[in-house]
Amino acid sequence: MLLWLAEFLSQYVSGFQVFQYLTFRGILGILTALAVSLWLGPMMIRKLNYHQIGQSVRDDGPESHFSKSGTPTMGGALILVTISLSTLLWGDLSNRYVWIVLLVTFIFGAVGWVDDYRKVIEKNSKGLPARWKYFWQSVGGLGAALILYYGASSPAETQLIVPFFKNVAWDMGPLYIVLTYFVIVGASNAVNLTDGLDGLAILPSVMVGAALGIIAYLAGNVQFAEYLHIPYIAGVGELVVFCGALAGAGLGFLWFNTYPAMIFMGDVGALALGAALGAIAVMTRHEIVFFIMGGVFVMETVSVMLQVASYKLTGKRIFRMAPIHHHFELKGWPEPRVIVRFWIITIMLVLFGLATLKLR
Repeated sequence: MLLWLAEFLSQYVSGFQVFQYLTFRGILGILTALAVSLWLGPMMIRKLNYHQIGQSVRDDGPESHFSKSGTPTMGGALILVTISLSTLLWGDLSNRYVWIVLLVTFIFGAVGWVDDYRKVIEKNSKGLPARWKYFWQSVGGLGAALILYYGASSPAETQLIVPFFKNVAWDMGPLYIVLTYFVIVGASNAVNLTDGLDGLAILPSVMVGAALGIIAYLAGNVQFAEYLHIPYIAGVGELVVFCGALAGAGLGFLWFNTYPAMIFMGDVGALALGAALGAIAVMTRHEIVFFIMGGVFVMETVSVMLQVASYKLTGKRIFRMAPIHHHFELKGWPEPRVIVRFWIITIMLVLFGLATLKLR
């Protein structure tokens, strides 16, 4: 929005041309989202407390979580508002990738909001029935996949790129739709499963989102893409602004969500953030690198799958409790230790993921 104004004013004042630089607008996206989050956060917490919109804690969970009952939840709405505001202010609104990722974010956020609303406001412990939650997630994931597939203007936009190899690119054809669907829906649920401890999901989301922003910038630049032997995707660089907004909004939310949390994200935030990260990974053609960088999300998801499969097949549990962060809690790890160690793992995986850009 402000980009158009800056373009108009640059005819009269050359200094406004600085807004044409993606890096500059990406930084502004971070700062805007961070500032708005820090400003709106206290008001939102007071409002949620006033209306008694608090978290319910499972009886079979770690005892240390019982004291968290009643902590305001659905704070993910703050993240969505700040991301959208910052992106609309500093992004190029003629860019289709910006609108696709915003649409995906809000569809999944809406699914999470309905689920949270039923659990917290209507006191329905089941929330949105699983079949309907998955149905609407499928609508969002499949819709984005179809738009991206049929809107592709170059073969590179639908090829599967394999890290470490310069010339390995598989033309997937319609299978691209299947892959995109599973990446977006899978990432959404993976982040949601990770969101079980104070700040555990939000900082890895910020780190992975920031790394994807770097990849988007490189993939959207002809010279960098050619130098690094990664696919050039025209226009995808504009996702830098969205990734910056996500990072700023996430850091602002972490200010209030860090241990001990003053507010929880809820499904409205976790489902939306995961879907957004998955969509960006698909648009930049770095799904496998995203799988590496989001290793903590993958580990949490796999732990749940293994736990369920083991219990159904053998009647025994592999972990003391799933997702795996609860397993470490029940082994005696203090919550902050679990959180920080998972953050450290994410830092290492993100750096390794970024290193694959050169190791080809």
